[in-house]
Amino acid sequence: MFPLVLPRKRLPIGIQTFTKLREEGCYYVDKTPYIERLAEGGGCYFLARPRRFGKSLFLDTLAEAFAGNRALFDGLYLADHWDWGRRYPVIRLSFTAGTLESRTGLDENILSQLADNAEWLGVVCDRTHDVARGFEQLIRRAAARHGQRAVVLVDEYDKPILDNLTKPDVARAMREGLRNAYSVLKAADAHLKFVFLTGVSRFSKVSIFSGLNNLSDITLDARYGAVCGYVDEDIDGVFAPELEGLDREEIRRWYNGYQWGGPSVYNPFDALLLFDTREFRAHWFETGTPTFLVQWLKERQFHTPQLERLLSTERLLSAFDVDVIEPEAMLWQTGYLTLTEQVDTPGGPMYYLGLPNQEVRTALNGALQTAWLPNVRQAMQSGLAVYDWLAAGDVQAVHAHFRRLFAAIPHDWHRNNTIAQYEGYYASVFYSHLAALGLDIVAEDVSNQGQCDLSIRHQGWVWVIEFKLVDGDAVTGAALAQLKAKDYAAKYRMPGMHVIELGVEFSTTQRQIVGWQVG
Repeated sequence: MFPLVLPRKRLPIGIQTFTKLREEGCYYVDKTPYIERLAEGGGCYFLARPRRFGKSLFLDTLAEAFAGNRALFDGLYLADHWDWGRRYPVIRLSFTAGTLESRTGLDENILSQLADNAEWLGVVCDRTHDVARGFEQLIRRAAARHGQRAVVLVDEYDKPILDNLTKPDVARAMREGLRNAYSVLKAADAHLKFVFLTGVSRFSKVSIFSGLNNLSDITLDARYGAVCGYVDEDIDGVFAPELEGLDREEIRRWYNGYQWGGPSVYNPFDALLLFDTREFRAHWFETGTPTFLVQWLKERQFHTPQLERLLSTERLLSAFDVDVIEPEAMLWQTGYLTLTEQVDTPGGPMYYLGLPNQEVRTALNGALQTAWLPNVRQAMQSGLAVYDWLAAGDVQAVHAHFRRLFAAIPHDWHRNNTIAQYEGYYASVFYSHLAALGLDIVAEDVSNQGQCDLSIRHQGWVWVIEFKLVDGDAVTGAALAQLKAKDYAAKYRMPGMHVIELGVEFSTTQRQIVGWQVG
């Protein structure tokens, strides 16, 4: 009996239109069960997901369902679970295209979109110079003309603000302009069937959606954890024809790992580019180099090993506004950190955050090296031999490499950067350099005795490392002493595993490694 060979379809790379995807025979992961659940609940919903996670496609699918275009849903769940006899007027706003740089430009953009919606829906509006009044009039008249309450869908609701975060005055003006527009959703509630807004960030309700008390934020609702992205079953089922010749575990290691309270999901953009190019690389990361993010973290002297395990509350995850942006919120909402564990406490849930996968770990740390080191290319080229030295347990070669790394930093760079005056800088250089090389590392590695600063696992060797900062040239031995006293390496002592205990001491005056002690 011959094995069943599934036919290959077109990869929907860059396709955000449900009609185009369905008519051109593309692969499609059926997300329509979520549409039924959302519609049954009615009301007003908000969903935050990182860029290129399929938000626009899901919004377009919602639009086609409420517009009653049943033919597009043949063979999908919703075909037999939807009242196709009802067609709702759908009003759509999108801020995905271009960059708006002023409040005037924002208002003109919204008014233009309202006029386009009025034309599509066959509605005549006379409030063409006032965003709030024009929006409310469009909703009321669309509902009246079509005999059904209106559906409002907003894509990337926050992009005009995010595009201007480096210009706070402009960002604040954008925030006020958007609040003016979104305030209509409360006033027009009687004429609305369904509202769905998507974006990257979770700006506070007070700052953007003031008074919109019925807004339901499903960002961390486990029931909608996979509304965007692919789960393992999708990769193994829908995309089975694309898996031949690819290491299945490597696909998981590179691109899976995102969680929003539900199942672990794959970045869909990465998966599609992998199936197209057959190369494991940072496809998603390379589409949006986070220059602003890197400089922002540098200015706040962010300790990069925290990327592996960072504790946060839901309040901090939502602490995102023009004037107040917490590192946890910035990194999580932009997709560079994800939820790894939820801890329920009497005061409410707390969350551990971490890097989701190999792509983000290597690419983000590679970008962060531009903040910690002035000559990143030289550092990466000299680091190629580190793999062999770690696999051979060559302590002296690794020591010499990191001394060269710190010695290559010009004195003027230190003088002009206060970042080099704190302990986290040295640990950040050490960690980000190794993470950018793609090594298997654990920062703040937890054991029953506490946690060591860093462990490296590579080809049968485990390097357990503790860092200390000292003044002057004196080597205290405190780093190695702590490793010994706490016996952080105990969990790695097993047959076939070689363990190295390493205490590293940095001098703020020499700006160099002065202690390198092996137990």
